[in-house]
Amino acid sequence: MHLRPVLLLAVCAAAIAVPARAVAPAASETMPEHRLKEIAEHQKVLFGDATAQGKDMKNAAFKTGVEQLTNEYESLLRDDTGFAAGYAAYGYMLWKIGLRKEAVAILTKANDLDPDIPLVKNELGNYFAEEGKPLDAINYFLAAIKLEPGEPLYHYQLGTLLCEARDDFLSSGEWTRAAVDHSMQEAFRSAAELAPDRIEFTYRYAESFYDLRDPDWAAALKAWQGLEAHAQSEVERQTMRLHEANVLLNMEKAGEARKVLGTVSDPALEAQKQKLVARLARDEGK
Repeated sequence: MHLRPVLLLAVCAAAIAVPARAVAPAASETMPEHRLKEIAEHQKVLFGDATAQGKDMKNAAFKTGVEQLTNEYESLLRDDTGFAAGYAAYGYMLWKIGLRKEAVAILTKANDLDPDIPLVKNELGNYFAEEGKPLDAINYFLAAIKLEPGEPLYHYQLGTLLCEARDDFLSSGEWTRAAVDHSMQEAFRSAAELAPDRIEFTYRYAESFYDLRDPDWAAALKAWQGLEAHAQSEVERQTMRLHEANVLLNMEKAGEARKVLGTVSDPALEAQKQKLVARLARDEGK
């Protein structure tokens, strides 16, 4: 299972994501914290330049820069073996470049030293999810949310886990379908409410109604209409209308669905539109 969506990759590429707890105010800054800030700045420049220039991890200059960063982190942690924030930042960097096993070992060390770093919990949750161990992963995601409830990404990760690993949760005997559905949608709802300007979150919340055994189609229609109202382009608006038409068909409101489909004219959406038109014809022919 893969829980690292495009939105998370974008966050990773955006610079260094050292946990907020890693850097104390300047007035009380310790030497390890000061060194970590310097490493973080080096990492920010390295990854920022690589992203701007479209470099990949096989690029020689980038690899050299990563080796230098690794040496800086290793030196920092040799001098202060109990510096949890240093392990957290180092593990996160290793994860970003694809060294998953090495990253997990370092992140686990950070978690042992300080069990209250939400980023560490989230990355360990990602690891167990990708290893096919969702019942382990969920505990880390829930811990991340408890530590930092205002971070929408953690809620999104939880919702994705519950959706993609639904069968695992049900077969465990610890979850009912109703509980999985409710927790999944509440997670996506929370992500959307915390970041209403992020289409990745709001769109997935609207989509989540399709994943439910007993969806509230009226609420689903409202969600898609809300997305249409905030769409940034005409093709986006018409995409939302296709979903509205689909939901209206699920509500057995064929007449309203036909009216909505009549407003969809973008050629890029014609194939999806025709599928709904065919469904409308079948429904009316019953």
